[in-house]
Formats: sequence, structure tokens, C-alpha cells
Amino acid sequence: MSMANESTPISVDSESENSYEHLEDGNFSSFAQSLASTVVNQTYENGRRYHSFREGGEHSSKDMISWSIKISVCDSAKFWFTVLAILIAYIFPNDEKENNRLDIVHHMMYLLCDEQLHLAPIGESPQNILDIGAGTGLWCCQMGDDYPSAQILGIDLSPIRNTFDATPDNVRFEVDDVESEWTFINNFDYIHSRYMTASIRDWPKLIERCYSHLMPGGWAEFQDSDARWYSDDDSYNQDSALGKWLKLFHEAAYTHGRELAPGPKLEGWVRNAGFTDVVTKKLRVPIGKWPRDPKLKTIGTWNLIQIIEGMEGFSMALFSRVLGWSPDAIQAFVSDVVEDLRNPKMHALFDLYIVYGRKPEKSTSQHSISGPQNPLTH
Repeated sequence: MSMANESTPISVDSESENSYEHLEDGNFSSFAQSLASTVVNQTYENGRRYHSFREGGEHSSKDMISWSIKISVCDSAKFWFTVLAILIAYIFPNDEKENNRLDIVHHMMYLLCDEQLHLAPIGESPQNILDIGAGTGLWCCQMGDDYPSAQILGIDLSPIRNTFDATPDNVRFEVDDVESEWTFINNFDYIHSRYMTASIRDWPKLIERCYSHLMPGGWAEFQDSDARWYSDDDSYNQDSALGKWLKLFHEAAYTHGRELAPGPKLEGWVRNAGFTDVVTKKLRVPIGKWPRDPKLKTIGTWNLIQIIEGMEGFSMALFSRVLGWSPDAIQAFVSDVVEDLRNPKMHALFDLYIVYGRKPEKSTSQHSISGPQNPLTH
């Protein structure tokens, strides 16, 4: 089956309502491999671990193993502004449970895109590739295997790649904030951004920065969602605990300065940045085992699992820091929300947008480069 389009209703499997029994507490993590994260200066809050990059100064590269940290501080005012921005930037955990969930998301997205790591036509021999928000590094490593010609750089706020996992020689990771000034090369063939909802303060500026760091003829691709759930059959109830949670989640994220529905706006931002040959695809993503189609049933199952696995992490920091809720109140509310999520009669969906575009050619000589460069040099 090809990728679902934006208008086709998804058929419901009538047998699915009897197949949710095994989705009980404690079983979800069995769907993802356990990862041992290497983290520097980690912060714990309400029982979960969060990144603390730049919280207390520079860190030793010896502790980072395959990761490197670049910290450029021009003056103390800029430093403390950066510290404040980083501390409030990302409000989801970076612990093992979250890493397992991110691995599920990767496999779900890979299947949703017909087992393609990208849709942009980047050619057979790209030289330099950047991944924004690399997470556990699965996408980078698969790209490294698929494109041995390329040097691939993955950027994230936390060094959460399991350093015991094999990493291709042409793949490197760096801890950095993509919304700070970029210190790496400015001639990438391809820049990839996926699943950055609620992570970016200024989307237009980020996309403009991607444009400026592409070589002429290079491609950028953005894959992100519209986190406003709906259903074709009105089975998603906005007055349920789940519906109330989603409304509060959006309100808290908005107060925090984060965009939960970047997907529909991506095309406009990409065009405004100067990209040409822009292509937009809108995919419908089910939540749960209810689709009749086997592929969508698998995608929906993984999606339900990652949402339930992530529900506490989605809620804890945002609801406590922004809405002022106590941890006990959050956990009680999350319990009610998870009960709604397990309801097999709810046939909820959200939309995923994939937008890619090309930086126009300036001249043949500018597009031609001698070979791959190390993205960590500048």
C-alpha cells in the first residue's frame, strides 16, 4: 500500500475492539529495545530525567565518547541568555523510557513513509547531510549505511545515542541547540528535520537557516505533524479526559512558546525562505489498532504505544512548570487519559505533513564540490 493521502477515510476493523487486552501497563516497553544512554550533567525532576546542556558550563569531550560539544560564548550576557533559553527549550525527558519511545516513533515513521528514510530526491551520492533533532540516532545510522559517500552529522540537545551501538564511520553526533548560531559547514547537500513539534521557538528562522547552510541545488525536508486529533466517525470525544488533556497540552505549549501544529504551516515557511520545487504530502496517522488495512493497523498500534509510553513525559514538565499542577494531580489525570486511549471504540487520527524543497542553483561551479567534508569542521 502506498502512503495514505489526505482525503481517503480509513476503514475500521470491527474485530479490533477485542484485541486491546494485551496492551496493559508494563507491556509497552517490550515493543522497543532497551537503550543505555550516555548523559552528561543530567537533571532529574519528578522522577524523570531531562537534558541540561549548557546548564553549568562546558563539559569534557572525554565524557561524550562519540559526541562533541561546541559552546561559543561571546560575553556573559549572551551566555546567561543562552542558558535560560536552553533550560526552557525542551520540556520532554531524555531518559531510557523516552529513548525507547523515540525508537518506536522512528520505526513508525519509516513504515508510514513506505520504508523510505527521505522523500526528497537527493541523488545517489550526497556528500554532506545534516539531521536536526537526531534523537537516538537511528535515522542517521541508517542513512550512513545507505549513503557511504556522505558525511552525516546529527544534532540534538542531549547525547542520547547509545555509544555501545554500532555507528557507521561516516556518522557523527554533536550536542548543540539548532536555534543558536550554527558553527558547522554551510554547504550541506541535504538537511533533514523530523518530529520537532513542541521543540522549536522560531520555525521560520530555523528554515531560513537551513536554506543558508545548503549548497546551491541542495534539498531540505521537514516532517512534522498537526497535533490536533480528530476522527472520521466522531468517535473522538473532545469532552473526554483525552480531549481535555489535548486542549490543556496545546494551551501550555502555546504559553511556553512552542508550536504544536507546525505541519500545515511548513509549506509556507519553506516557500518564504526561498526554496523552489517545493513538494507537500499530507498523511493521515491512525492512533490504535482499529484500521482494517494491515499496514495502517501496525502503524496505529505503534503510535498508540508510543503515545501511552510518552504520556507522562509529555505532561509532567509542561503541566507542572507552565500550568502549576502538582505531580500527583498530573499522574492522576494521565491515568484517566490513558484509559481513554485504550478505548478500542475511539478511532482517532492526526495529520503528518512532509514538505521538501530545493535551494536554487547559482552556477554549476558552485554546486560542484571536490568530495565529502567533515561537518564538524568549520
